Amino acid sequence: MLEELFRLNEHQKKALKKLGIGSVETLLRHIPSRYASFNAGNSIATSEIGSEASLVVEIKKIETAKGFRSRIPMAKGKVSDPSGMMDVVWLNQPYIARMYPAGTTVRLSGKITERNNKKSMVNPVIHNLEDDSAGGMFSGTEVSALVPVYPETRGVTSEWFRVAAEKIIKKKLHENVADPIPKEILARYNLPTLSTAFVWAHMPKKRSDAEAARKRFAFEEVFFIQLDRQISRKEWEQNHAFTITKTRLDLQTFIKNFPYTLTKAQEKVLADVLKDFSSGKLMARLLEGDVGSGKTAVAAAAVQAVVTTRPNGQNFGTLQAAYMAPTEILATQHFESFLEYFVGSGLQIALITGSGCRKFPSKLNPRTWTNISRAQLLKWVANGEIPILIGTHALIQKKVKWKHLALAIIDEQHRFGTDQRKSLVDKSHTAPHLLSMTATPIPRTLALTVFGNLDLSLLDEMPPGRLQIITKIISPQKRADAYEEARAELVKGRQMYVICPRIDEPDPKKELAIQAKSVKEEAKRLQKEIFPEFEMGILHSKMKPAEKDKAMKEFVAGKIKIMVATSVVEVGVNVPNATTIIIEGAERFGLAQLHQLRGRVLRSTHQARCFVFSDGKSEGTLKRLEHFAKAKNGFELAEFDLATRGAGDLAGGKQWGITDLGMEALKNIKMVEAARKEAQTLVETDPQLLKHPNLKSHISQKRQKIHFE
Repeated sequence: MLEELFRLNEHQKKALKKLGIGSVETLLRHIPSRYASFNAGNSIATSEIGSEASLVVEIKKIETAKGFRSRIPMAKGKVSDPSGMMDVVWLNQPYIARMYPAGTTVRLSGKITERNNKKSMVNPVIHNLEDDSAGGMFSGTEVSALVPVYPETRGVTSEWFRVAAEKIIKKKLHENVADPIPKEILARYNLPTLSTAFVWAHMPKKRSDAEAARKRFAFEEVFFIQLDRQISRKEWEQNHAFTITKTRLDLQTFIKNFPYTLTKAQEKVLADVLKDFSSGKLMARLLEGDVGSGKTAVAAAAVQAVVTTRPNGQNFGTLQAAYMAPTEILATQHFESFLEYFVGSGLQIALITGSGCRKFPSKLNPRTWTNISRAQLLKWVANGEIPILIGTHALIQKKVKWKHLALAIIDEQHRFGTDQRKSLVDKSHTAPHLLSMTATPIPRTLALTVFGNLDLSLLDEMPPGRLQIITKIISPQKRADAYEEARAELVKGRQMYVICPRIDEPDPKKELAIQAKSVKEEAKRLQKEIFPEFEMGILHSKMKPAEKDKAMKEFVAGKIKIMVATSVVEVGVNVPNATTIIIEGAERFGLAQLHQLRGRVLRSTHQARCFVFSDGKSEGTLKRLEHFAKAKNGFELAEFDLATRGAGDLAGGKQWGITDLGMEALKNIKMVEAARKEAQTLVETDPQLLKHPNLKSHISQKRQKIHFE
């Protein structure tokens, strides 16, 4: 335990607990985020603004303060060397003023900036040179040319981590930590052992050592995720599977009723699904496809194969399929789509949401649905009379029992929690085949890692007749032109979305409040000044479900011509007549989210338009938006996002539980494929990891409940 090595105050204990650090190993695995160079030998006078510099200076003045408007606590002061004086400030680190009083000689490393026409440094790495020579807290440590800079939290500084790691290494305690990665794998990819990697990460003598350590830990993280997924897949396949032997020919009549011919991509995915069904093993497949690429049609064909198959040993009844969607709007949309696909089939289809239950066909009118009680619906599902059930999380309530659940389809799977997803596949005595679907663009390396237990299928082709959307980046001076172009579409009878980053106007008293357009005020402005002749509605997350449902129904019916909304419509109802979308404050959305929003108007054969309004002026922002405008599909955007944005900024990156170091690893397809290959080989040759006890012990501690995204 760390408390046996270090005297920790309550703030430090709380901070370390927050970071999940409670042992020697977890502290050593807290890898530096970067390294400051302390051997540059610059002076204040010779350091140029905008450059990285390392300076030996004396603190002349230092004090705690708060930002005039932001009220951010800080330490600020003045430092000098023989060449001149410079300002220095540490935001959110007022304790620096207590640790380094005036007169202390220190080494600072950071970027030279300009504040009030003077040179300054903001949040530089600081090292007390006097402590080294005077036998203080850093006594006996070596000041390397590269000094680790660690992720911090309130209560524990980067310097504390540096000293603590050095102390552990000098006591050789790092050598007691078992290396979970087999030696043959380390040798195959020229990776350092765990003991060596700890030294190179925390006390590097040269940059190549630090990079080699980071490479090892990056590989390790991806490898552990892959191994967890491969073990999960192996365990999943041990379950008994329903064997469904339908062929493409068996589905020919059903598919002929689709409003369009299946694309080559859809045909390939359907062939993969039918092959999985007949293999004798449980299917576990992730289907990725842009909005409008036809995922629902593939799902309907898969359902048709299932619900026209008899349960084993029976000459009556059918197998069952469940279709889970993240919102009532989307569940209802799928229900209505399935009515079109299955009309005249004689099959019963039901919908279950928090608002109520429906069943198709109605006894009074076989071409429409009727409302039914929840109790009656659950009874019919339990005895197998309803073969197709569509719904929200209401599908996974304890009261929902199945007779022969053979297929579970999860739409926009990332929007459900792990336990929610697992609950659906646990609903049957015999585990169902699993088809997950998503329209969220996911980089290939992330998909191969996070979804390592799923087979991947791509719908990278749009149905015939779909026109490429026209996307324009609109400067403030060109707003009027964009509004007129949008008006021309509205006059034709089309509809439009306007997306805003906020619901309410920002509080002018709050310095850090996001200064962006709000749904409520923008709707008023557009109605009064720009589009007074068109009916307008609003949609946002703070509205009650009934209010949101009413607004969307009026939009679908065409009563509302312009829907002003937040990104709540990112995954929403299908409105083919909506052909124009305006996105305000586009720089505040990730590329994946922008792409999802743009997909709202890709639902028909009419020409769609997307106007991107942005106040961002940085080169990076403009480059991202230009790439968004030119990109042909979401997969291209996802790869660009991964390559250009910060490791932890990738849309969805944090939700996968991957560290910044791991996300950096995902930029290296060779590393990901190597980790995947090694994990697959290990599980095939040693499924219980009996020959690798260190690895078995480590992965057992790491593994969460088995789940299938």
